[in-house]
Amino acid sequence: MKFIVDNIFLIGLVIISGGALLVPYLQQRGSKLTMLQATQLMNTGKTLVLDVRDAEQFTTAHLRDARNIPLKELAQRIGELDKFKSKSVIVVCQTGTQSAKAEGVLKKAGFSEVHGLTGGIAAWQAQGLPTAGQKAIK
Repeated sequence: MKFIVDNIFLIGLVIISGGALLVPYLQQRGSKLTMLQATQLMNTGKTLVLDVRDAEQFTTAHLRDARNIPLKELAQRIGELDKFKSKSVIVVCQTGTQSAKAEGVLKKAGFSEVHGLTGGIAAWQAQGLPTAGQKAIK
């Protein structure tokens, strides 16, 4: 008991830092895929890649064969994706934070296998993975 009383600040620091390490995992919503998992799923040919960024960001760079429906328009345009309900869907946004909202909309519309790309297109590009639609750098 004396040890706990003498080291209460250190024990508190350990508990707080351990909790801080768990926060990102507790905040993740939806099903997330790593870049490797996403690539493997896309290579099966039975996957829809849905980019929910705005059209300008999509034009700059996007994953190969991705369809673009901005997140703010997704609920109204969900009918365009009905023929893909039997496929896996990978939702891509800029950093991986907006994809959870899109996953919810898709699941509510009856899509059963919906995943978000961890880190979004920013992480994809940071790893040097290929994208389509890139503007030439001058």
